[in-house]
Amino acid sequence: MSTLVNYLTEYCQKEVPEAICEIHPVSGGDINQAFRLTTTGTRDYFVKYQRSSRATAMLKTEAAALQILAEARVVRIPEVITCVSLPQDDAILLLEYISPGKATPDQMRQFGRQLARLHHHTNDSYGWEEDNFIGTLPQRNRKATTATTFLQSERLIPQWKMARTKGFFSSNEERAFHRLLNALPDIIPEERPALIHGDLWSGNYLIDRAGQAVLIDPASSYGLREMDIAMSHLFGNFGNPFYEGYQEEWPLTPGYTKREEIYQLYYLLVHVNLFGHGYTPSVQRILASF
Repeated sequence: MSTLVNYLTEYCQKEVPEAICEIHPVSGGDINQAFRLTTTGTRDYFVKYQRSSRATAMLKTEAAALQILAEARVVRIPEVITCVSLPQDDAILLLEYISPGKATPDQMRQFGRQLARLHHHTNDSYGWEEDNFIGTLPQRNRKATTATTFLQSERLIPQWKMARTKGFFSSNEERAFHRLLNALPDIIPEERPALIHGDLWSGNYLIDRAGQAVLIDPASSYGLREMDIAMSHLFGNFGNPFYEGYQEEWPLTPGYTKREEIYQLYYLLVHVNLFGHGYTPSVQRILASF
């Protein structure tokens, strides 16, 4: 670890104006190693470090999404300082460090309103300027003119094909999957593309010391706003005040609860492809209804 710390200190010092005092490991998920960088100034920094053939692409697309989310000016986003490619397939993403606080119900209600305001930011088509990643998996973002087409071709089908190639599902489940795809035009509401976080579970936001919500680790696109809500429900939820705040700002189209599992299917397939058979029963349960 000391060798890595020295290595990161050398490169980070080139990017920050203050003298670096220490780099401390912090919890940062399964994909990257994460560090808090303290300095002689009043500002600390958060460093994501990754060594893989995709490290630069993954961190650069994350940085680009953070900057676009920040430009919406409705919810706090960590400031991107820089993203740097290093030797030997290494890369670092340097962000401002934000000290976490504890949320109150009123702050979560405000967070819900802010997410709805973020979703009001729209685009001429579904998609994104480039493909990006969800976890370590590629996420395709070709442009589409309808919500149904985007959900089918850029979300569900790529993950399903990957899972089938890995041998997770049967031919019967393949037929059920295609029945689901064929049913989507009658199920999915056609709304304007929404600027979404794209991977909105409880580990991808925090509340700062001032009580403001902060979005981190995006897998953004101009997509279906209900996917952010569905992901927030997949592994627990954000609490009633959050959803009440969202509904106050921009109510979901009636019938959302019947659609929720379809959106969650995408994230469950991602988990199958990342982590294996433990998530296949949840996928099979959704497919069985079709």
